[in-house]
Parts: sequence; structure tokens; C-alpha cells
Amino acid sequence: VQLQASGGGLVQAGGSLRLSCVASGIAFRPRRIDWYRQVPGQQRELVASITGNGNKEYSDVVKGRFTMSRDSAKSTVYLQMNSLKPDDTAVYYCSTIFNWRRTWGPGTLVTVSS
Repeated sequence: VQLQASGGGLVQAGGSLRLSCVASGIAFRPRRIDWYRQVPGQQRELVASITGNGNKEYSDVVKGRFTMSRDSAKSTVYLQMNSLKPDDTAVYYCSTIFNWRRTWGPGTLVTVSS
């Protein structure tokens, strides 16, 4: 299984970015996919999730600003991030459970300047 995240970059506070995560080697359609983020020296935190039938959950810190979606035909999930804040600066990872183990992609860096 491979999870490849992309779309990170440098953006000013108040700006937007859209992250993508392409999954391969797994049955994508029924699978829950999660977005996590991690700041160096801190624990990785769950940001957003989407189930196979499209149900979404968000952490309180991003609710109302971030929107997750999926395109099963492309085995891809997206994280639309609006109204970005400097505190959103982190490496963002997409993740899923595969063979009862949490599997991670390599991550994409998001930097929000003030």
C-alpha cells in the first residue's frame, strides 16, 4: 500500500491550500482515510477523517476552515484548507488502517507565514 500526499507549500495567513493524497495498492472505496499533522517536537494529531460512505469528522481546531473530500474514481482524498493560521504550520500526513496497522504516507509540509 502507498499513500502519497502533495500540495503543501508556503502561504500567508488567511490564505488557502488544497492537499491531495493518492492511495494505491488498497481497496480505496470502502476505506476510511485520515489526515494528521505534526509539528516537530509535538505529537502527531488527527485533523480530519472521511469514511468510505463520505462521512466526515474534523478536529475542533480546524472545523469550519478545513474540508475533506474524496474521489473514489481517482483513489484520492483532498483536504481543502482555508483561513490558514500560523498555528496550522506542520507536516501533513494521510493515513489509513491496512492489515490492522496504521499506514502513513511521507507527508507534505505546510508553512503559514504571519
